[in-house]
Amino acid sequence: MRYSKYFLPTLREVPADAEVTSHQLMLRSGMVRRIAAGIYDILPMGLRVIRKVENIIREEMNRAGAHELFMPSILPAELWQETGRWDFYGKELLRIRDRHGREFCYGPTHEEIFTDLVRRDIRSYRQLPQNLYQIQTKFRDEVRPRFGLMRGREFSMKDAYSFDRDRTGAEESYRVMREAYTAIFKRCGLQFRAVEADSGKIGGSLSQEFMVLAETGEDSVVSCDGCDYAANLEMAEVKGEVSGSFADSGQDPEKVDTPGQKTVQEVTDFLGISPINLVKTIIMNGDKGAVGVLVRGDHEVNPVKVRRLVDDETLELAEPELVQKVTGAPVGFAGPLELDIPLYADNAVSHMSGFVTGGNAADVHMQGVDLSDFIVKAFGDLREAVQGDPCPRCGGSLTFLRGIEVGHIFYLGTKYSEAMKAHYLDESGAEQVIEMGCYGIGVGRTAAAAIEQNHDEKGIIWPVPIAPFTVALLSLDPGKEEVHAVAEAIYDDLIQMGVEVLFDEREERPGVKFNDADLLGIPLRVTVGGRGVKEGVAEIKERATGEEQKVPIEKVVEIVKEMIDARS
Repeated sequence: MRYSKYFLPTLREVPADAEVTSHQLMLRSGMVRRIAAGIYDILPMGLRVIRKVENIIREEMNRAGAHELFMPSILPAELWQETGRWDFYGKELLRIRDRHGREFCYGPTHEEIFTDLVRRDIRSYRQLPQNLYQIQTKFRDEVRPRFGLMRGREFSMKDAYSFDRDRTGAEESYRVMREAYTAIFKRCGLQFRAVEADSGKIGGSLSQEFMVLAETGEDSVVSCDGCDYAANLEMAEVKGEVSGSFADSGQDPEKVDTPGQKTVQEVTDFLGISPINLVKTIIMNGDKGAVGVLVRGDHEVNPVKVRRLVDDETLELAEPELVQKVTGAPVGFAGPLELDIPLYADNAVSHMSGFVTGGNAADVHMQGVDLSDFIVKAFGDLREAVQGDPCPRCGGSLTFLRGIEVGHIFYLGTKYSEAMKAHYLDESGAEQVIEMGCYGIGVGRTAAAAIEQNHDEKGIIWPVPIAPFTVALLSLDPGKEEVHAVAEAIYDDLIQMGVEVLFDEREERPGVKFNDADLLGIPLRVTVGGRGVKEGVAEIKERATGEEQKVPIEKVVEIVKEMIDARS
C-alpha cells in the first residue's frame, strides 16, 4: 500500500477529549474518528487491525468446533420479555418501536435470540452438543461512554453460545472455550490472565474474565504470587473463618459525641484508635428490602459478595434518604445497635470485641460494642481483598495488577433455556432442559487493549500478529532516481513474498516519515536513503526494541521475512 494513496489522516496533537492512551493514539494514528458520543467510524488503518483480530478469533473458534452464523442486531421485545430481561436490563437497553408500534431493542447481547433459534430447531439428544457464534455489532446505551473503543456504545463483539445435554457436557464446552480463548489472546501477542469473575446481568454460576495486563487498566486483577489463582476484585476470595466463640470485652456500649466526624479516618483520629477497632455499617437496599453490612474499618465492602450471600442481585448502596429513614441518622453515623433490618457481617468482624460503631444519631458513635449486643443473621466473606492477603488456594500472598477485560466466558446452566422452554428429548424420549454456556470477546476493545499494553512516548507498538502492516518502507529521497528504483524493487519483492507493506514514498522530510512510522507502530521499518544506496545498504529497525541494523540491499527482503517469521 502506497502511503500517498492511502486514506490515513494522522494528527500531530493529542485530541482534548481523548482520556486514555489507546483513545489518543487511535485518533492520532488515523484508526478511528468520533461521530457521536461512544460511536466511531473505523477507518482503513483501524479496520485492518480489527479484521486481523477477527480472523484469529474465527480460526480458533472453528478449530474448537464452533459454527459461525450471523443474527440481526434489531431484536423483538417479546423474546427479552420471556426471560424478564426487558425490564431488568435497565436504561442500557436501547428500546425502539417500528411503524406499527411494535417494540424492539438494539441488541447488547444475544442470549435470548440464540436460545430461540435452538429451541425451534433442536429436538433430539442426537443434535447436541452445539456451539454457535457470530461477530457482530452491539449497542449498549452507556450512561457515560468514554475511552474510545474501550467503552463505546456501539461496538464489535464475538458472542458464542454452547448448548449441551447436561451439566457435564456444558462444563466440557466451557473448558474447550477457555482453551480457545487462551489460544486467541496468545496469538494476538498479548500478555493476559484468566481470572474468576462475577456473571452480572448475564447470569450463571461459573465465570471467568480474560484480562489484558496494562498499567493503565481500569480493573484490578488479584493474583497469587505462589500459584495460578487469579480473580477480579469483585470475586477475589479472602481466606478467613468465623470465630468459634465471640469475644466479650466486658463493657457496656457507651455513647460518645463525635461532632462532624463521619469518615473512618475522621472518627478514628478523633477517638485516638486504629481503624481495625472500628466497624462500619453499610446500608444497602434491593427488591427484598434494606440490609446492614458490617465490615472492619480498614476494609471495604464488596457488593457482589453481599448480593450472593443475601441472594438479592438488586442490592445497591442505599440512597442518603433511605439511610436516614432506616437509621435515624445521616450517612456516616449508621450502627448495628437496635437497627431493625437484617445484619450481615464480614468474617473478620467475628474476631472483634470492644469496637466502635455508628450511634444511629447525628454526631454520635458508640464504643465498647460487642457482637452480643446485636444479632447477625449471617457471617461471610464480604470484603474486598487487599495487598498481602493470604491466597485462598495455597496460602501464598495476593498481589494486585491492572487489567483490561477483553473476553468473558460464562456457564449459564438453564437460566435462559428453562425460561424459554428450550428442551430436547433424551434416549428414553423424556423431555430435558438444555444446558447453556456463553462466551464473548470485545473485538475493538482487544485492539485498544493491545495499544494500552504496547506503546511508548512516540506511539503504538503493535504485536506482529495484529499489526495493520508488518513493514513500513521509507524512501528518504524519492526524487532521486537511484533511491526510487531501489525502494520500488524492495516494495515489489516484499509484496511478492506476501508481506504487508506500507510504502511511504511521499515528498516529506525524513523526520516526518520517521515520526509517522513510530506513531503507527508498524513492527519493522526499512529505510532507503541516498547515502545508503551509495554504500549498497538499507536500514532495518525493530519498533518494539529500537534495534537497528544495516544490511545489504539484496538481503533486505530475505532478512525481513526471517524477522517476521520469528515474531509471528
